[in-house]
Amino acid sequence: MKVKRKNINLLRRVLPYFIKYRVTLFKDLSCATLTTICELVLPLIVRYITSQAEENIAALSVSTILLLGAAYLVLRVIDTAASYYMQSVGHIMGTQIETDMRRDLFAHLQRLPYSYYDNTKIGQIMSRITSDLFDVTEFAHHGPEELFITTIKIVVSFAVLSSFNIYLTLIIFSILPVMLFFSYKFNRRMKKAFKESRVQVGEINSQVEDSLLGVRVVKSFANEDVEKGKFEKGNNKFLKIKRTMYHCMASFHSTTRLFDGIMYIAVVVAGAFFLRGGMITAGDFMAYLLYVTTLLTSIRRIVEFMEQFQRGMTGIERFAEVMDTPVDIEDAPDAVELTEVNGDIEFADVTFGYETEKGNVLNHVNLTIPNGANVALVGPSGGGKTTLCSLIPRFYEVTSGSILIDGKDIRTYTQNSLRRQIGVVQQDVYMFSGTVAENILYGRPDATREEVEEAAALAGAHEFISSLPNGYDTYVGERGVKLSGGQKQRLSIARVFLKNPPILILDEATSALDNESERLVQKSLEDLTKGRTTLTIAHRLSTIRKADTILVLTEDGIAEQGNHDELMAQKGIYYDLLRLTMEE
Repeated sequence: MKVKRKNINLLRRVLPYFIKYRVTLFKDLSCATLTTICELVLPLIVRYITSQAEENIAALSVSTILLLGAAYLVLRVIDTAASYYMQSVGHIMGTQIETDMRRDLFAHLQRLPYSYYDNTKIGQIMSRITSDLFDVTEFAHHGPEELFITTIKIVVSFAVLSSFNIYLTLIIFSILPVMLFFSYKFNRRMKKAFKESRVQVGEINSQVEDSLLGVRVVKSFANEDVEKGKFEKGNNKFLKIKRTMYHCMASFHSTTRLFDGIMYIAVVVAGAFFLRGGMITAGDFMAYLLYVTTLLTSIRRIVEFMEQFQRGMTGIERFAEVMDTPVDIEDAPDAVELTEVNGDIEFADVTFGYETEKGNVLNHVNLTIPNGANVALVGPSGGGKTTLCSLIPRFYEVTSGSILIDGKDIRTYTQNSLRRQIGVVQQDVYMFSGTVAENILYGRPDATREEVEEAAALAGAHEFISSLPNGYDTYVGERGVKLSGGQKQRLSIARVFLKNPPILILDEATSALDNESERLVQKSLEDLTKGRTTLTIAHRLSTIRKADTILVLTEDGIAEQGNHDELMAQKGIYYDLLRLTMEE
């Protein structure tokens, strides 16, 4: 269930980011004070000139007029310099705050477990880390600035206007609460509309990402019209949300303009009566009108800023939603580094179930794997093969029981050190956008080029890499699109060779390959597994006949256990699976 966050709580969340730039913020607000003073001085100059002209026109000398003009010109120069600082350094401060928030958000996303990504669309995450935080820049800069300037102007204007005519001032300020009430009502509707808009942008991002990444499947099935239809549906929903949002904004701004006009006419009509009754002079009335214009401009600015404020609040709220997602798998306070691994693995009464599913995938599993052993996991889909292997690097946390490496619970080790000792080769190989060398280096970023080439040679990849246009510096394309399935798989094996872990997990590493590619990759895998504790999840049973132990996993747990000959002699599940594979 999503928690409804109040604006005050969201502001508390972003306050620490301002503290880091408090000196810049102080200078920005100081400049805002200077620009405000410059704006408030003009009505006083006009009042002085008008009053002098009314009382004694001879007293208004040329030198006095030029002095007033020069003084105001100096103020405008100061205003220009202060305004430049606010527009440049002030905006840069907002961008720095946005950058810090994005850094923290990305760091938190890196710590979230597999389960979060199992249930969250990547497009939604992308929306939160990019477009949602764009509005925070404007909010972070203009928020304190607009609030500070408006406060000064309202307080000073009230004091000055009261000195001209307290009754007229009370009339003007009595309208403000009504105006603010309606602004508040429309603001709530705007915030809801902005939130829905952000969510839908994330949905569109997800749909576009899904369609473009699967563009080859789309074209192979000639389903371009299907994808266009799906996109059109999401796009039209976004249009509907934006239409509602703009209706809210129009109501908000129109109501503001209405009250703007009411306040102006109130000043003119009431002021005319006071002028007629001798309760205010012509000079004061002229200055009063100028001050009211300044006051209403400030109120209009803060009201218009409320739109930006709500955008910023929406961005901060969606930022907070991710940051408040708990990191389910944490290092224990006394966790130690895992080094000098022997490779013995033990499952002690392990039970595990996914939060989003009823029942457990694994129930009271007990298993011992000696160091250097090659253990294969086979069985029907849904039996828990991949799940069992994912528990060893703590991609998920066991529900109960424990997993031990070299006799110690893996929860006593830091996650980074644990995962550095485990190599994983998956069926779906992910290649990062970059060169061949950069993708292999992912196994150990500090490795030398010689070590990269040695790892590629061990993986049987050096020959095909050398034949590429730029060798190890060849760009592989997004997700390795320029490479074949077998080539990508051998690069992933080279990564693991470079990492050189004592424990290895092979998750159906050859099931998606053609026969020739499988033969080449299988040879590389055999070289990789030598001297390492290896768990192999196999779809093609022919690839695991040489395994020391074969475990047959079903929904009921480990149904059979033994080597190939022992299991064939039992004529049980493994025997039937192998016969079925041979018939196919």
